[in-house]
Amino acid sequence: MFIFLDAAQIDALFTRFMEANPSPTTELIAPNPYTLLVAVVLSAQATDKSVNKATEELFKIADTPEKMLALGQAGLESYIKSVGLYRTKAKHVIELSKILIEKHGGAVPHSREDLEMLPGVGRKTANVILNVVYGEPTMPVDTHLLRISPRMGLSAGTTPAAVEQDLLRVIPAKYMQHAHHWLILHGRYVCTARNPQCGQCSVNDICPRNGLQHSIV
Repeated sequence: MFIFLDAAQIDALFTRFMEANPSPTTELIAPNPYTLLVAVVLSAQATDKSVNKATEELFKIADTPEKMLALGQAGLESYIKSVGLYRTKAKHVIELSKILIEKHGGAVPHSREDLEMLPGVGRKTANVILNVVYGEPTMPVDTHLLRISPRMGLSAGTTPAAVEQDLLRVIPAKYMQHAHHWLILHGRYVCTARNPQCGQCSVNDICPRNGLQHSIV
């Protein structure tokens, strides 16, 4: 039987996350909004660690759309070959850089519609930019949130869209600015896919552990 957390439990869960890490942020390393957009596009089906390794040198020479176009697609590919699907991603980055210059004065737009019209940018990437750059209370759903939200009793959804809507509905507004970062970090380092660290989990007395076969406390 699937167990949902109630409102009091959800409040307690996020209170603990907040007390342990008051100001969480993305683990992607990017010096400005444009490079963050590029990094998030590159991170699709790749780890933040692999993206950071590839962009460490890239962003030293190409941290604006203009510099990225000067580098060119072949030049960009030479920096990001270690990232999965690098050719397609390089094409997207070059194309979105052109659009940013032509339509947005080189700036990253503050509109979901404009963001999602950029090559390689879907709803999750737009949500990351709106949250991290512009401080909006959005809920980017990645593989970690899709996996742990049902496990933790926050959503019974099986798609990113369903989980996003559930989390926006059940998480109190006072936590929404940082909620997705807390959940991502929790899924990445504690509530892992194959070997969840329930014994070291700060919310193990709240979490219903939906779908888990063990009962470590």
